Amino acid sequence: MIETVKLTEKQKKARRGRNIALGFVLAALVVLFYIITMVKIGAN
Repeated sequence: MIETVKLTEKQKKARRGRNIALGFVLAALVVLFYIITMVKIGAN
């Protein structure tokens, strides 16, 4: 039998905040790699 962990509202908000921040960081990396690729292709 699996026991689930009950999160408090404070913990849920903290987790959501971290997830949103991580999403922004990942999106920024994607944009950065896209820009670098376009610059390298454009340099040829």
